[in-house]
Amino acid sequence: MKNIVLIGMPGAGKSTIGVVLAKALKKKFVDTDLLIQEETGRALQEILDTDGTATFRKIEEDVIISHRFHNTVIATGGSVVLSPKAMEHLKTDGIIVYLKVSLPEIEKRLVNIRTRGIVLETGQTLQAVYDQRVPLYEQYADITVDCSGHDFERVVAKILERM
Repeated sequence: MKNIVLIGMPGAGKSTIGVVLAKALKKKFVDTDLLIQEETGRALQEILDTDGTATFRKIEEDVIISHRFHNTVIATGGSVVLSPKAMEHLKTDGIIVYLKVSLPEIEKRLVNIRTRGIVLETGQTLQAVYDQRVPLYEQYADITVDCSGHDFERVVAKILERM
């Protein structure tokens, strides 16, 4: 039973869609951001503010690589695609599903960008993050689902159709 790995920008709905998808497929659900918080005992934003983005990305990679998931829907952090090691690990036993959302919709959804635990380099804009990550999401994706303008139930239905 392969895992289903959800990737995409912060605000794409990976966690919400992941829970509903896991129920529909009778799979376990894991949110890697929550795993990071559990294993470090710290909030994502605290790690970013205190230790910086490079340390956060290393922690994210280490946490993901240290787990073997089976028959699980995995919601990843938006920055996971910046780690080839983490993506290779997830791809080994998983189908990678890219939840594609337009930048204007991401901007509407992310009202708490500076406190949500999003990996942003100093001075980096959301546009720059989007431009950096979209090619990586597309590169790793086995399935791409356009989520713009759709509620989470429709997105889950689209994923199930594609599988």
